[in-house]
Amino acid sequence: MSDPQFGIDTFGDVTVTDAGERTPGHQVIRDVVAEAVLADQVGIDAIGLGEHHRDDYAISSPDMVLAAIAGQTSRIRLGTAVTVLSSDDPVRVYERFATLDAVSSGRAEITLGRGSFTESFPLFGYDLDQYETLFNEKLDLFAKLLDEKPVHWQGTHRAPLHGANVYPQTAAGRIPAWIGVGGSPESVIRSVRYGIPMMLAIIGGDPARFVPYVDLYHRASDELHVDRMPLGAHSPGHIAATDELAREQLFPHFTANRDRIGAERGWPPTTRADFESEAESGSLYVGSPETVARRIAATVQTLGLDRFDLKYSNGPMPHGQLAESIELYGTKVVPMVKDILAS
Repeated sequence: MSDPQFGIDTFGDVTVTDAGERTPGHQVIRDVVAEAVLADQVGIDAIGLGEHHRDDYAISSPDMVLAAIAGQTSRIRLGTAVTVLSSDDPVRVYERFATLDAVSSGRAEITLGRGSFTESFPLFGYDLDQYETLFNEKLDLFAKLLDEKPVHWQGTHRAPLHGANVYPQTAAGRIPAWIGVGGSPESVIRSVRYGIPMMLAIIGGDPARFVPYVDLYHRASDELHVDRMPLGAHSPGHIAATDELAREQLFPHFTANRDRIGAERGWPPTTRADFESEAESGSLYVGSPETVARRIAATVQTLGLDRFDLKYSNGPMPHGQLAESIELYGTKVVPMVKDILAS
């Protein structure tokens, strides 16, 4: 395996202050910029910002925030987690990220997905009945745009393109892209068919349960005669000085986040036992640097990952605790993981 890369992700979760008061969205966005600058300073490879259109997440325009980060950083890759392609225009998405790539001197990347929420569909005038068609057609168009050649395309949701060029073009000739995959065989095959690497969203349960999808990913590459592509995964977590402190810091915020979403989706309330189970053997990487490093290394080895992204924001945890987690991840966890993998 080539040396894996290690990134972080955030949805711009609306935080609370140390006094427990809700942080205004505009301050959350400034805090995210500061967190990204810190990540750059401590050697983290990439940051991804999620796109949402609801009051519990502050980031609705990731590319704008990433452009602000670009001006204050020098090496960290700047991407999304994810861009909701279904309710956006692929041409405008490509133009925005090609522009981000220019202002960041070639550090832009993008993760494409359907999104885990549907607020953007009515907001931008799309019918949820077209959920599948919109994503499939827009991904088809975006895949053609990646080649930065004249595009010939026709679908049902917009006017056709006949030899259209999209500007600006990138210095490298292509923006690195991923497709976010939650765990369906169809999504795995789609990633291979378009030649866009897969980023697994592993948010619960034993990561080893995704081994069949990884096997399918590689088998499909061979059968479709596509060169083997990188493989990434994204999972939640939090790091503090000790296992006990990390769990105590995270639990109330993790629970608030899960239960808020669960109330909308019919999930049962999150129990402490649920939390501890995920922390011990599931997809929640919470604990001391040593504990988190050991568990990330095991997942990287089990799945053969080229990239692991830690979703460091999980509910309304205060900015100070998030910053400490980022610093420990970059200065302690990532070097430990690399040592384990090299041994």
